Amino acid sequence: LNMGVPGAALASLAAELVSAVSYIVLLFKKNLIVWSKLLRLPSWKKLEPLLRGGAALQIRNFALNLTFIAVTRVTQSIDDTGVAAAAHAMSIQVFQLGGIVLLALSSVAQTVIPNAMIEQVDPETGERKGGPLAAKATVNRLMSWGLLLGVLLGGLQIAVLPFLHKSSPLVEVREAAKIPSYLASIYQVINGMVFIGEGVMVGTQSFLQLSLGTAVATMATLKALSTFPKKYGLVGVWMGFGVFNVTRLFGVWLHQTQNGPLSPRKLAKFYEDQKLGNKQEGKKD
Repeated sequence: LNMGVPGAALASLAAELVSAVSYIVLLFKKNLIVWSKLLRLPSWKKLEPLLRGGAALQIRNFALNLTFIAVTRVTQSIDDTGVAAAAHAMSIQVFQLGGIVLLALSSVAQTVIPNAMIEQVDPETGERKGGPLAAKATVNRLMSWGLLLGVLLGGLQIAVLPFLHKSSPLVEVREAAKIPSYLASIYQVINGMVFIGEGVMVGTQSFLQLSLGTAVATMATLKALSTFPKKYGLVGVWMGFGVFNVTRLFGVWLHQTQNGPLSPRKLAKFYEDQKLGNKQEGKKD
């Protein structure tokens, strides 16, 4: 429609409106919401956990936005010609090529893990399914898939980089984007594990740890952005991205091995308490 930037904004708004209406229609069809309760205020008992979780996730969103704003500011200050900004935009496109797929796995983890944590008994066979151990096994499988897909998508991105770089007619932009694009492809290996690990945090309702981990990663990235770009230019900006992703990966490692609800220590304590409870019930019988 030849509307320029306002047209892009209107297109985004239209897409959001279509998505919102579609979700509302689907929710009504499945009887998950009704008009009589749509505008009724929920009780504090139901609202409190949502507010606590939402407040913690807002810290994470603030940290993510601060990181990307800082990256944009530093990138634009590298030169006055716009070459660095154009090269950075090209590298971001490379980064998003596989990142969108890996980010979808985060949503999968958010859904699958809570379901796996619920222990159920098959009414026909009496076999027990689910529970913390089953959820832990699911987490391990998802992390393996994340690593594998990260490697595959990163390799695919490296393979198609020569074609992607042809999207700019300027040689200086293509040259400036070369190393950042390779870094963006390598980071997919980390992203595969980070996105799934953070999805597991959401699935286990470890909202505060997720938010604090992202905040720490943002602080480390801001420190890196104040140092690396001065020496390495645009490559230094993407080195800062690497700091951001590695720090988040460390947070995922802490959650899954040290202090998360599915960490070995917590699982051992859970089953010790369960055995003790079974013994006490046996004595009562």
